[in-house]
Amino acid sequence: MAAQTIPYGRQDITDADIAAVVAVLRSDWLTQGPAVPRFEDAVARYCGAQHAIAVNSATSALHIACLALGLGPGDRLWTSPITFVASANCGLYCGAEVDFVDIDPCTYNLCPKALEHKLLEAEQQGRLPKVVVAVHLCGQSCDMQAIHALSRRFGFCIIEDASHAIGGRYQGEPVGNCRYSDITVFSFHPVKIITTGEGGMALTNDAGLAKRMALLRSHGITRDPAQMTHGPDGPWYYQQIELGFNYRMTELQAALGVSQMDRIDDYVRRRHALAERYDARLAGLPLTLPWQHPDSYSGLHLYVIRLKLDQIDRTHREVFEALRGQGIGVNLHYIPVHTQPYYQRMGFRAGDFPEAERYYAEAISLPMYPTMTESQQDQVVAAIAEALRA
Repeated sequence: MAAQTIPYGRQDITDADIAAVVAVLRSDWLTQGPAVPRFEDAVARYCGAQHAIAVNSATSALHIACLALGLGPGDRLWTSPITFVASANCGLYCGAEVDFVDIDPCTYNLCPKALEHKLLEAEQQGRLPKVVVAVHLCGQSCDMQAIHALSRRFGFCIIEDASHAIGGRYQGEPVGNCRYSDITVFSFHPVKIITTGEGGMALTNDAGLAKRMALLRSHGITRDPAQMTHGPDGPWYYQQIELGFNYRMTELQAALGVSQMDRIDDYVRRRHALAERYDARLAGLPLTLPWQHPDSYSGLHLYVIRLKLDQIDRTHREVFEALRGQGIGVNLHYIPVHTQPYYQRMGFRAGDFPEAERYYAEAISLPMYPTMTESQQDQVVAAIAEALRA
């Protein structure tokens, strides 16, 4: 098999990014210094949220978000089956039960109609969820207004898993402003819209939730006398008042993040330009191309095609392997979580979420990143046409 010459995603690191990280290396602070608050402030201001808590991964952000909302044993968390496993695992970390809601066949996000149907059944059974994690797949926002309306009716909390979606907009406003959610989570993995190497962030407009998440990310330790059980023994004093974790982001990561934020809108615009070229050049092939809801301006982390298998003579796997064989670093986002062995041992089975399973049987993620050239994109398109003809 030929080497993969065009990856599905790639970070863009500039001289300005490198200088920002070097400046931290030459400073007195490699961790717990001023860069993390600067990054938090930059993201909060960009998104229009009141509070931002930077952590070492989006998985950590999801975990402390669930804990801050009081999720625990006896509670339930629902999410989409088409997501990375972290969107569901965060509920298990808290001792809660996890379940799924099938996807919308057009957006591939959690379907509000399926959610309402499942909520009505759960209400009759006394098994309503405490938290719903709405995953903005590929960078396109879920129908948050509809999900929020259901939360008011059925009494659950909302976490937006916007790991793909920083820089996107919903109803003309930035994803991350938490207008329709309690907490929004971002990822800064290298293939995401902006990167800190590894890293994540939780945003909220609730000061109490922000305070609890900040406590949980650093061992549950406070130096604030107002939070202590008694006055400090001296200026050295701290108290552990919760069972927290070491989920802190480093100064190096935060400095890179601050620098990357200067280019976030350019990155998203470039992704849209690439998506428009894909749309034009793939039209007419036996494919379903991504559909964008008019309420959403996607961050376009991913460009996912679906094969019209009844119109081609190759299987999903054969097309995928043919593209890899031509040096095209395609991927598949995602394997339905309920089909993973760990979740099947909980009782989930193939057939439980048919739209998610149909999506998985047809989906392929194409290369998409800001530094991708038009000639590289044309190479991808030519390889797809060849793979579908064979």
